Amino acid sequence: MRRSIATILVLGVVAAGGAVAWWKLSPAQVVVAKPVRGPAIEAVYATGTVEPSLEIRIAPRAAARLIELKADEGDDVKRGQLLARLEDSDLRAAVAEAQARVEYANAQFERTQALHRQNLVAQDAVDRTRTDLGSARAALKGAREKVQFMSLTAPADGRIIRRDGEIGELIPVNQVLFYMSGPAPLRITAEVDEEDVPRVSPGLRVLIQTDAFPNRTFEGRVAQVTPRGDPVARSYRVRISLMNDPPLAIGMTTETNIVLEERQNVLLVPTTSVVNGKVWMVDDGRAQPRDVITGVVGPERTEIRSGLDDADAVILQPPENIEAGRRVRSTTGTSQVRAASVAPPATNK
Repeated sequence: MRRSIATILVLGVVAAGGAVAWWKLSPAQVVVAKPVRGPAIEAVYATGTVEPSLEIRIAPRAAARLIELKADEGDDVKRGQLLARLEDSDLRAAVAEAQARVEYANAQFERTQALHRQNLVAQDAVDRTRTDLGSARAALKGAREKVQFMSLTAPADGRIIRRDGEIGELIPVNQVLFYMSGPAPLRITAEVDEEDVPRVSPGLRVLIQTDAFPNRTFEGRVAQVTPRGDPVARSYRVRISLMNDPPLAIGMTTETNIVLEERQNVLLVPTTSVVNGKVWMVDDGRAQPRDVITGVVGPERTEIRSGLDDADAVILQPPENIEAGRRVRSTTGTSQVRAASVAPPATNK
């Protein structure tokens, strides 16, 4: 029994050794392609959100129930236009009461003046009734202003982009009921990592992509870098102005590449072909590594600055654990390097 087990173990070792030898001797199937020439863009990547350059938030100054809506999302409004009314019956009652007090104080003041002209009352009585009249008028003015607070109006020309509230709902004080965009154009606010902010400055070109338009790339310019960052997120807000009036909508998320440098007609290979600073080539049916110096590295393509020529062919996806001198069987494929207008640009941070 022990001899049988030993025999099996020996056979297993021999089989394993044969499999390793077969793996090393058998040619691996690889796909090779030549590099191409194209643009390489060194850029800072950031995510952003489309927003109005001027956003106005309209909220009541006092808590009340919403009783009328005169504008809705998407409406263009003019300065002073009524947007909504809140319940104000109690405030109007307070106005009526204040008005009555003014009328009474005014009558008292006129009567006291008449008595003073007849030398029947002293001057201090006139002064007292004048003060009472002033106080009543001030109270009436305050009551009327509180009634006006219940009518929400547009502070400027613009468009209602969001409404939060329904008729009959109690709107707390300072809770935003309308979000309004001003007449200024849209912009993008992007969050840029604090390590990249020193390289970002106003005027830099920005390439913009969004899931809403997957096959299009829009352009913008850096308009402003906010001077204060977020210490928690370790990022700074960068405002990006849009060019050529793109069909973007408020609230869309975007992927932005802030272009630091753009080089044309550089040597590009698929990013998958570069492994640990090397590319693998096929020489006389065997895989051979070659050291290269890379430049801009992108999700699909990588710039090769030295170590490779246009006529050289590289293995697109070198097999794992590939070794120098390994026999390979190569077929010619496509380098999958596409124009910058089609694929996302090669970038580095």
